[in-house]
Amino acid sequence: MKMKNLFLAFLIISAFGCKNSKEKTPETEDTTTVSQLAPSIDIQPISHATMVLDWEGTILYFDPVGGKEAFAGKKEANIIFVTDIHGDHLNLETLEAVSKENSQIIAPKAVIDQLPENLKERVTQLDNDQTITKEGFTITGIPMYNLREEALQFHEKGRGNGYLIEKDGYKVYISGDTEDIPEMRDLQDIDLAFVCMNLPFTMTVESAASAVAD
Repeated sequence: MKMKNLFLAFLIISAFGCKNSKEKTPETEDTTTVSQLAPSIDIQPISHATMVLDWEGTILYFDPVGGKEAFAGKKEANIIFVTDIHGDHLNLETLEAVSKENSQIIAPKAVIDQLPENLKERVTQLDNDQTITKEGFTITGIPMYNLREEALQFHEKGRGNGYLIEKDGYKVYISGDTEDIPEMRDLQDIDLAFVCMNLPFTMTVESAASAVAD
């Protein structure tokens, strides 16, 4: 279901007093800054929930839709993440077009069940609360689902994935289509977050902002 305007909420955690921005006392000799700790990540929004991250040379695609032309000029994906079965996240034509011989795909079971055999051969199944390692990244499937009774039909718990991606202590969170769920609020020390905001399918800006601040 639509998550119109996946609000690419580029969250630098220093604003909320997290690990990269701990205050230094006069006695502290550590002069490491946030910019020194953070990796080089180039963020390339495509449309809606679709984007490309160039994480120090490793190319990550998220929910590729829009056809091959939407990725013209983009580097080939090392890892492709798909969050859910809805057409604004899983588009078989686009996925087949951008998935190259060396591209790995990570998706939950519900997505894999809808893939043709030629794509299933290169998919790693990752479901909620499971963790795997790919290309030096630790990747965990984070639940994404609706809470409101009137919205339960849109995203049921256990079907789709948000993703927590970590390398060298730096954490990036992709929410997927979700409401303000406790599993999101329980995440700690997130350095960069991409959080959805869109009623009636996900959550309000206020709800998303509250969860991010928490």
